[in-house]
Amino acid sequence: MKVIASSLRKGNVVDIDGRLYVVLSAQNFHPGKGTPVTQVDMRRISDGVKVSERWKTTEQVERATVDEREYDYLYEDAEGFHFMQPETYDQVVVPADVVGDGKVYLQEGMRCWLKTHEGVPIAIEYPQKITVEITETEPVVKGQTASSSYKPAMTDNGLRVMVPPHIGPGTRIVINTEDNSYVERAKD
Repeated sequence: MKVIASSLRKGNVVDIDGRLYVVLSAQNFHPGKGTPVTQVDMRRISDGVKVSERWKTTEQVERATVDEREYDYLYEDAEGFHFMQPETYDQVVVPADVVGDGKVYLQEGMRCWLKTHEGVPIAIEYPQKITVEITETEPVVKGQTASSSYKPAMTDNGLRVMVPPHIGPGTRIVINTEDNSYVERAKD
């Protein structure tokens, strides 16, 4: 379906000359003189090449029809990452290059949004917040003020996050998957 370029957002999938691209970022520029334009950074789904494109904000762009459904993460093996559709119990294998750096967020039984185009997985949307366990932290330095000082810590899934001084090894915390920032101590 055709949409105007200014309506493109991160995560949208566009079809340009028969090739699919996932939008990484989209910005609208309105100069004092001249035509307003939309600057879009995209990644080609077939081979992962990043591309930048600039359109007039009123230009028509072909948006690909993408099926977006909830899936539960099951496990990882040599084939890839296995997900199951909770209503139908259909299983789908997602290749490692589609999962990318997001594999550190995957936990058994986690519910994710899987975007597919004609049955082929093209992108995954992770939950905004996940719970992880701290495996090691640096000791608190005496004399640091408690208000703004954070210390580095390692989590059980290999992420490095900054946590408040009172958090120690074995503590479960909630982190934001957008920027790996500490949100709060887990309530479980």
